[in-house]
Amino acid sequence: MAQTIRVLSALLIAAFLLISGAGLQGTLLSVRGNIEGFSLVLLGSLMSAYFTGFTLGCQVAPHMVKRAGHIRSFTALASIASAAALAHALAVNPVFWIVLRVIAGFCMAGLYMIIESWINEGATNERRGRILAVYRVVDLSAGTVGQAMLATADPSKFYLFAVVSIVISIALVPVALTSTTQPTPITSAEIDLKKLFRISPLAAFGCLSVGAANGAYWAVGAVYVQNLGYGIQTVAAFMTTVVISGAISQWPLGFVSDLFDRRILIVAITAACSAAGVLLGLTGGQSELMLLVGGAAFGFTAMPIFGLSVAHANDRAEPHEYVTLAAGLLLLYGAGAIVGPFIAPMIMQHFGPQALFFYTSGVYGAMTLFGLYRMQRSDAVKAEEREAYVSVPRTSPAVFEIDPRGEHEEDEGGEGDDGENGEDSVSENASTV
Repeated sequence: MAQTIRVLSALLIAAFLLISGAGLQGTLLSVRGNIEGFSLVLLGSLMSAYFTGFTLGCQVAPHMVKRAGHIRSFTALASIASAAALAHALAVNPVFWIVLRVIAGFCMAGLYMIIESWINEGATNERRGRILAVYRVVDLSAGTVGQAMLATADPSKFYLFAVVSIVISIALVPVALTSTTQPTPITSAEIDLKKLFRISPLAAFGCLSVGAANGAYWAVGAVYVQNLGYGIQTVAAFMTTVVISGAISQWPLGFVSDLFDRRILIVAITAACSAAGVLLGLTGGQSELMLLVGGAAFGFTAMPIFGLSVAHANDRAEPHEYVTLAAGLLLLYGAGAIVGPFIAPMIMQHFGPQALFFYTSGVYGAMTLFGLYRMQRSDAVKAEEREAYVSVPRTSPAVFEIDPRGEHEEDEGGEGDDGENGEDSVSENASTV
């Protein structure tokens, strides 16, 4: 295992740099845009633009890699992403920034896909789970570092934009110098959204909901803290707290979800997340302590919902469908993250900054009710047919190929979301997602 990690270390270092740079950039743009007087809707549009580019990149990047190869494609995309990060400081114009965010989303999707398909190629079936765990630690650590870097300089100045550009540029170095053999070209999965909803309406609705709620949080969460009257140090502390608490909750909640009907935990955790949103909306402005406590509660409950939804869908699908199914759920998350950052800022404009978390509370409240409805419509998956929960980053569709669950193509899959009785059950002869 240690030798495998050493071989893949260049890719893991590059991933750490990219994720930390992207994390800092997203929060920095919200904070700087707020300082410059951008409207809340415009600030939300920046996140929507990012996920528009991200969704496009997931579809186009495989063709780029097929034509130019992994290293050349990585070099081109990283160079463009680095230049786009720096260009934000040249002209503080909302339309220009939205264009740059589309470019950044496109580039980051391609960069993540290249790294993750490369890691997958170097992972043996026996070590795949452990490598994914290491990659998840890299992802969460980088996200934490990216948020914390916001407090290192004045966001109204040029420096942090330069930091983002430098970090993304340095990510080129380990990939360009790696001796690891380039993998086979990336394949682009053909997504069948109708089948995805038939396999598990709850998982599909859940990923849309997570995108709509968490996408809004990432778009204007920092602005929420600013507009409550707190300084940049508190903004960084709040954003970091959410990431850390979300990281802490992944494995214990995943372990619990493997013990019984996963929908029970999904309903419980979404209800708790809805309550955490109300807590933040009511008390976030009272003191920094209450703000951080509310942020910890929100992160602990909101961040694992995507993984729980993916695991639930995998329980219901044929094993050989896992990779393309999860890729479809990621694109649904992206669709929600395009829409949510438009809606939440409009609500905040009318009802104040605290309305952000009343909005997330409403989204997760609706998901809770839908989960209860689905539990009435279908039977639970039998324990022996239930797949183990695996914490997977929301970086690109290629990350799901690392998951060991995608390797068992000959195993017998679980039944459809409505079990034996449901009219929504999926035929064994249905086309691949």
